[in-house]
Amino acid sequence: MAAPSLLNWRRVSSFTGPVPRARHGHRAVAIRELMIIFGGGNEGIADELHVYNTVTNQWFLPAVRGDIPPGCAAHGFVCDGTRILVFGGMVEYGRYSNELYELQASRWLWKKVKPHPPSSGLPPCPRLGHSFSLYGNKCYLFGGLANESEDSNNNVPRYLNDFYELELQHGSGVVGWSIPVTKGIVPSPRESHTAVIYCKRDSGSPKMYVFGGMCGARLDDLWQLDLETMSWSKPETKGTVPLPRSLHTASVIGNKMYIFGGWVPHKGENIETSPHDCEWRCTSSFSYLNLDTAEWTTLVSDSQEDKKNSRPRPRAGHCAVAIGTRLYFWSGRDGYKKALNSQVCCKDLWYLDTEKPPAPSQVQLIKATTNSFHVKWDEVPTVEGYLLQLNTDLPYQAVSSDPSASPNMQGVRMDPHRQGSNSIIPNSISDIVNSVKSEHTAVKGTSVKNKPDIKASTDSNASLHSSLAANASNHNSCVVDMLRKNEGPHTSANIGVLSSCLDLRTVIPETSVSSTVSSAQTMVTQQTIKTESSSTNGAVVKDETSLTTFSTKAEVDETCALPATKISRVEAHAATMPFSKETPSNPVAMVKAGERQWCDVGIFKNNTALVSQFYLLPKGKQSISKIGNADVPDYSLLKKQDLVPGTGYRFRVAAINGCGIGPFSKISEFKTCIPGFPGAPSAVRISKNVEGIHLSWEPPTSPSGNILEYSAYLAIRTAQIQDNPSQLVFMRIYCGLKTSCIVTAGQLANAHIDYTSRPAIVFRISAKNEKGYGPATQVRWLQDI
Repeated sequence: MAAPSLLNWRRVSSFTGPVPRARHGHRAVAIRELMIIFGGGNEGIADELHVYNTVTNQWFLPAVRGDIPPGCAAHGFVCDGTRILVFGGMVEYGRYSNELYELQASRWLWKKVKPHPPSSGLPPCPRLGHSFSLYGNKCYLFGGLANESEDSNNNVPRYLNDFYELELQHGSGVVGWSIPVTKGIVPSPRESHTAVIYCKRDSGSPKMYVFGGMCGARLDDLWQLDLETMSWSKPETKGTVPLPRSLHTASVIGNKMYIFGGWVPHKGENIETSPHDCEWRCTSSFSYLNLDTAEWTTLVSDSQEDKKNSRPRPRAGHCAVAIGTRLYFWSGRDGYKKALNSQVCCKDLWYLDTEKPPAPSQVQLIKATTNSFHVKWDEVPTVEGYLLQLNTDLPYQAVSSDPSASPNMQGVRMDPHRQGSNSIIPNSISDIVNSVKSEHTAVKGTSVKNKPDIKASTDSNASLHSSLAANASNHNSCVVDMLRKNEGPHTSANIGVLSSCLDLRTVIPETSVSSTVSSAQTMVTQQTIKTESSSTNGAVVKDETSLTTFSTKAEVDETCALPATKISRVEAHAATMPFSKETPSNPVAMVKAGERQWCDVGIFKNNTALVSQFYLLPKGKQSISKIGNADVPDYSLLKKQDLVPGTGYRFRVAAINGCGIGPFSKISEFKTCIPGFPGAPSAVRISKNVEGIHLSWEPPTSPSGNILEYSAYLAIRTAQIQDNPSQLVFMRIYCGLKTSCIVTAGQLANAHIDYTSRPAIVFRISAKNEKGYGPATQVRWLQDI
């Protein structure tokens, strides 16, 4: 976590959709990039379910159905995959609930569930302000506040410290309540406390941590329950313990429990002498407890004033959600005004990156030409951009010092809020960061109507930014890639979402091979066949310590055999091209310990990039702009160099968030094309028929002469793949001039299911002209397994 003075709070000030009214006592959970909010109150208890998409900055109201629960506040709210459980809470003043509801968020279907009562003892009584925590297939209920009076208008509070375990059924439904027998001293009765569950990554049993709460007076004690031994204890902590508080939030990210806000004692009050009579106020203090070392760290103290509105103002009864390593905070009340006999609820949404983002996946090749690459990498959640770098063995020679001549921009500055496209930032990096700091906007063209599908919305972001390799024009190293799975790129594209070559919207509905078809009202286009596609041209992916480039000489040799088929094992002659050890004559190119200097391609908003130039950083002339808490060059002052045909380039990428630039990915190596070879086939379509499936494609957009034949390959199961899943073996299933073929059920029975990302059957298709075979198009036919 950043030092307290470097916390980079961001307020989301621009969003679309129906924004929920401000409230307190609501609860929130996250399903991937979605923040789902239910309940709470402010001039009446809210009963709507609101969803906020943190990627598109869009609020929406899903069309829920089924046993819709009444509105409630201060309830239990947990998420297990794509189902949500709601327990208890206040349904009206003085009347509390002990009912349990389940929401299947993939269908927005509510269901009232009735767990079996404990074998001995009574089920939980109606309550509010309890904690309800999930671990594995069990929920843990602790404490809360009950009303002893049968008359809801005559509230007689009773603080609770009972403890229940709720066993869940897999997928949907519950088994029943039980009352575990615990050891040790039980925490005192309380309500409006927090409870989180944490288990060390490599060892140890899961433990539940209860902090703070209210029992006539606010509390600051920390309790630990070992869920294996069911033993309560009070861990000894180091550092400054946060002030006593209730109605705060506790969120776990990594090994840290972050505590924000709540009701705390008024400055100067002695809570030990008169705990029931002292004044209380809301706070914006922010601390975390390292759950491995039991040490508290104060990030924002209670005494720090914020005159610049640079962080959330004091509040209690708000909600907090962790998405990746980012914390989101929404609404809450800012305190009870005794003189006015009223309270004010906050309407703002904030987020905070708690640590630098993890390394992205290796850079993957979508398309290569003689002087450019279209590349992508897997998205990293909750980041603001990506730094893409390359290096090569060629001497660096600047070709342009015009800052407006950016390779992808044609003189147009990047719009940091346009999610549907990705452009390099040619000038000061601080422009995008300052813009993203101040406001986020929704993706153009991705409006939601009533009923978004969780699975579909998850896939849509990657899909919108992916495209099929259609125009690569060289076969260098590509056949090696056919044999070696780890040397081939894989995009993440779903048919029906792509705007370019891979578009299966014409596939007939009965050909669907996936049950995860989105509704017509979802955030993605309705689709049938799911595939992913990429070009295999020039892809040589190695780790950083052993970089090798393969030569262009490759042949297909028909060997091996399976019943009724021929297997084409693709082999290649490899020639090592080590790093140059000589210092280039160009003084701009610096060599460090045998490695070439890494040069920036630029900062990209999304996870794709068209690379035709890169920036040169002169030695000793590092003009710096700030991005988060990291320094990056000011690209407007740098010269650029074009990519060269037939040349190998190494790529790496790092993600950027409010804490700065994270670690770089492993290195990928690609080669620009040599003119004359055909490009990759495009617009691949898959449909089912009585014989198996029908596989079709369009000719390359750059055939570089007459196409003599096409070859289609299917990845098959072999003992070699079982021993080394990173290496695929392909069977040639077609060779001819037609741009389609039938893949029989017998051939599909031998198909290998690739689990490197989503389960898929892998095909590759390549074209041949007078010079030989060009790069292959790879298609991953997604399977629901």
